[in-house]
Order: sequence, then structure tokens, then C-alpha cells
Amino acid sequence: MNNFVNNFYKNQALFYKIFLFIITAVLIVYLLPKAGKFKYEITKGKPWQYENLYAPFDFAILKADEEIVKEKLQINSNHIPYYNFNDDVVKQVKSKVPEQLIKIFPDSILENRKRQFSVFIDRTLDRIYENGILQEPKPADINKLIYLKRGNEAFEINYDKILLQDEIRQYLNVQINSNKLSAFKPDLLELFYNIIKPNVTFDSALTQKELDGKLNAISYTRGSIERGTIIISKGEIVEGETLDILTSLKAEYESQVWSDSSYNWILFGYSILVCLALLMLLLFIRRNRRDIFDNNVKVSFIFFNLLLMVFLTTLIVRFDAKYVYIVPLCILPLTLKAFFDSRLGLFTHVITVLILGFVVPNSYEYMFLQIIAGIVTILTLSELYKRANLFISVGQITFIYILVYFAFTIIQEGNIQDLNSEMFLTFILGGLATLFVQPLIYIYEKLFGLVSDMSLLELSDTNSKLLKELAEKAPGTFHHSLNVANLAEAAANEIGANAMLARVGALYHDIGKMENPTYFSENQTSSVNSHDELSPAESAEVIINHVIHGIEIARKNNLPDRVIDFIRTHHGTTMVYFFYMKEKEMNEKVSARDFRYPGPIPFSKETAILMMCDSVEAASKSLKEPTTAKIDDFVEKIISKQMDDSQFLNANITFKEIQLIKKVLKQKLKNIFHLRVEYPE
Repeated sequence: MNNFVNNFYKNQALFYKIFLFIITAVLIVYLLPKAGKFKYEITKGKPWQYENLYAPFDFAILKADEEIVKEKLQINSNHIPYYNFNDDVVKQVKSKVPEQLIKIFPDSILENRKRQFSVFIDRTLDRIYENGILQEPKPADINKLIYLKRGNEAFEINYDKILLQDEIRQYLNVQINSNKLSAFKPDLLELFYNIIKPNVTFDSALTQKELDGKLNAISYTRGSIERGTIIISKGEIVEGETLDILTSLKAEYESQVWSDSSYNWILFGYSILVCLALLMLLLFIRRNRRDIFDNNVKVSFIFFNLLLMVFLTTLIVRFDAKYVYIVPLCILPLTLKAFFDSRLGLFTHVITVLILGFVVPNSYEYMFLQIIAGIVTILTLSELYKRANLFISVGQITFIYILVYFAFTIIQEGNIQDLNSEMFLTFILGGLATLFVQPLIYIYEKLFGLVSDMSLLELSDTNSKLLKELAEKAPGTFHHSLNVANLAEAAANEIGANAMLARVGALYHDIGKMENPTYFSENQTSSVNSHDELSPAESAEVIINHVIHGIEIARKNNLPDRVIDFIRTHHGTTMVYFFYMKEKEMNEKVSARDFRYPGPIPFSKETAILMMCDSVEAASKSLKEPTTAKIDDFVEKIISKQMDDSQFLNANITFKEIQLIKKVLKQKLKNIFHLRVEYPE
């Protein structure tokens, strides 16, 4: 049991990676479609490259989406709406006639014409309400049929047989004049206006129910194919009816209800492929970026981004596959390039696209387009912290999407008339969504503790609070740090290292000297030396402690760990040689360990560059009457001593790169000391 616990603690980083690998694979397989995958790639307008295909089972031929839409439009245009005729309104109107006659007409007139008026009004109301009065405006197509529902029966009539309220006046005028009652027209019109009400209303519920019934009755298939029937021969062009049959076969195959045994085999197949893809990613990281592989936070970050893109794409495909390109997949290589490097960003992007090939329709077209877009992303964007570069890169990505889609369309359709304008809008929206990479990088920095070039750019500002404090308390150290930063940036550029990281690390590497600035020669402004009052061992302790103080100050000011690494390693395990020799003169048994920095030694190219530049710049102040030869020997001596002291064993830096750094330092020092060729007198 104890051995198991000990092995677990010794290999906990490996166990974590195995756990992360399994969890990521399970989640991806869970997100993938669980139906069988059609084993043939159907490409419209291209020859069938496989052997003759026979129907493996009976299946129906699906209608094209355009046919379904056309049928639905035809049903909508031909559908007859329902209207309700309210008999109660007619009864209420007629019941008010006696009351209105007494109210409007004088008794003298009413005595002689009451019967005439009653007959006329009753007959007129019967004609008006024969088909009813409609309150809503009449449709443009006046001859359109409707169903008029009276009680439990519905009659098919034309709209023009139903009166509208604004047509009542004209109708009444005609009736009054034809019955020779013009003398009483105003009173009769007033009577009709007081009692007439619309009684025909639109029955939206019944109309919609009938419409839904017709739409649901649409057949989505036309004809069928029997098992064993030849569908397509090798070399035959995939088009027309054959394309429809192949598409129907694919849909039927992928929608089949699989048995438990088949379902488990599908899951097993997906698991193998997904695990293989993730394993290739892990092996690539282990082989090419061991520093990332050894850092579980960084590995988790990479797997999280991959899983996020699979999740978003799956979500969009389930909603509507035609919007799949809205997912800004190029954010993945952009993000990984910002935190790590281009190779890792592109490799992870390709692995993600391969996995997504199981999810999206037209997988070959999708993978080709996304891989090309990923390559363009990596090649075009060099400095993400420059906003203009990001906008230019997004424009280029969007252009590549549109160009590749255009090429695929003219290959498949043979013309440009079938280009879908909605796809162009989708590409533009996807390109705009890629701009979200900047706030996303900021969020990732806070969540995972990573540092991007954008944060490094902010830290490089010499007006920041910490650097201003360094300039005030230790002006000599601040000037030294600026010189070292310039040297480190130039050296990093020369060997292809992260120049921004090297510069920022150099600016902050000596902030620990703010604790005791006068104990460092660059800050001493008088002939009084603070070390004269200390023993060599105490002086060495003060000098060495500036590394520890620097780490403490950096943590208090929330500097990223990548920057603190420069403070921790810029002296490695070198010795404070001056005070060691001074102590040795007084004590032969002095321990060299007490005069060495605690380390660790540099473990990256950037930290190794800082150690070289820091030592060379600091020691260059002691050069008297510098010449080209002196500077060359001086740089060679300092860096050779560091190499002999094994300070660069963990830095993954080559002899060739060290030679290039030496060359840069020599040239920069010559420029600093303004050396010129001595011309003969």
C-alpha cells in the first residue's frame, strides 16, 4: 500500500494527464452523433470513385428541400380561411327596430307609415345580413373563397358577397331610393347606423388547425428503392435523381435505430479515433514542447480549448448545420499562438478539425476550408498585441472562407448562379466573432495564470508603478535594466526567441535591489561604499538576497510567474566571486556554497539570454579604454565562464544560438561605447 502511495505521489503529474485524457475523450465521444457514419463521400458533380453501389435495404427517396418549401407555399396560398357568422347579432339588431322607429320618427309620420317602414327595414336587414357584415378590411383578391360557418355548417362563398361597414351607406342609399323613401333618407340612415353591427369574424384557430393538418399531410418522400437495386455505377457523375437517391440513402442509414450491440460498436469506434487524435496531440507536445507537457495547467488549457470548440460546433450543428461556419474556429490557433507558439497552435487546430469531421455535414469541404483558414491565421498574424494586425488577419481569414466556398460551389454546380448569399453572411459573422479572441485571452490569463504578449506589452511600459518606483529608489539599477532589456530583445530577435518576454523579464529582473539600493555599485553616487562596514560574508548575503527580495516584491505586485522566473534565474547558481575571494584571503576554509546564488539555473532560451546580457552589461562598466578586440575578448570570457559553470544545461539553447547572441552583444557594446576605426594621421 505504501509503495502504491509513493508511486502515486511520484507520478501524480502523469496520472493527472491520463485522467485529463480520459475525461476529454469521454466528453467528445458523448458530443459526437451516435448514428452510424455513412462510409461514402457524396460530392455533387464529381464522378463516383467507389465500386458499383447497390441498395443495402429498402428505403424511400426523400424530396429535396426546395420541393418541400414549394409545396408548403402552394398550400398556404390555396388555403381557404374560415369565418364565423353570428346569428345572435342579427336578432339583437332586429329587436332594436321598434324602439328606434319611435325614437327617430314623429308620431304623425309613424302613424301613417309604420307598416311601410317596418317592412322596408326588415327586408333591408335580411338582405344586409344574408351573408353578414365583415369588420376587417377586404383582401386584395376580392374573388378569394372563404368558408362561412353558420352553426355546425360551413358554406363556401366569395368575399364579395360579404358587406363591409364602409359599404353599408352606399347599399342603403340604393335601397331607400328604389323604394321611393328619399324624403325620409336622413332619418332612415340614422336608424340603420344606430342598430347595424358587424357579425362576421375571422376564425383564426380553426383556420390554423386546418392549415396545420394540410402541412402535416405533406409527403416528404417520392418513390422508393428496393434492396439490391443498383444506385450508381463507378465513374458515373453524381447529379440529378442519382444525387437525390444517394442523399436519401445516407439520411436513412444515419437515422436507423441501431441495436444495443451496433450502438456499442459505434461508440467503440468513435472512442478509438478520438483517443488516437488526442494521443497524437499529447505526443506532439511531449516531443516538441516538453516544457508545456510537464506543466499540467498548460496541458489542461490546450485540452479545454479543443473541447470548447467541439462543444460549440456540435451545439450549432444540432440547431442548424447551415450556420456551422459562425463558430470562430480560428480563435483556437490564435489563442494557442498568443500563449505558446505557431506550431502547437496549428497542430491543435488540425486535430480539432479532424474530430469535427464526424459532426459536420460535407466533412471534406469543411475540413479543407478550416485547415486552410487555420494556416492563413498562423502565417498572417505575427504580433497579436497590435490591434491593426488582428483586424487585417480577420479580414484575410474571412476572404479565404469566401474564396474556398466560391471554388467548391463552382466545382459542384458548374456555375455561379447557385452561390448562396447567406453563406457569405455566415463567413462574415464568423470572422467578426474571431475578434472576441482579445477579451478571451484576457479571461484565460486570469483563469489559467498564463501570460500573453498583450500582457507583456502592458508590463513593458516604463511608466508602470513598479518601474517608476525602481527609477526613484534605484536609478542606476533602472538604467542598467533598460540597457539589459535592449540587449536581451535584440538577442532574442536574432535567435527567434520571444523578444517581448525577454525584454519584460530584463526590465524587472533587478527590482529586488530596491530594498538596499546603496549596496549596489550602480546606485552609489559618492565615494562611500556601504560594504566597507560589512564582512565579505555579510556583503555576499546582501547581494544574494536581492533575488529573494525581487521575488517577494514581484508577488506583492501580482507579476506573472513567467516574469518572476527571470528574477529567480538571472544569476542561476553563480558565485559572488569578489566577496568570496575577499573572504578566502581571511579564511582558507570558507565554503563556496555560502557565496553562491540559490538558483535555479535558466530553463528557457529567454532566461538564458537574460543571464548573458545581465552579466555582460554589468561588467562592461569596468572596461577602460574599450576597443573592438577588448570587447570581443570580454564577451567571450564572460559567457564561456557561464557555460563552464553549467548554467545553460536546462535552457534548451544550442551552441549556434549562443554564438549568435555573442555576436549581437559584441555589436551592441561597440555601438554603446561609440567605437570608431582609427584612421592613420
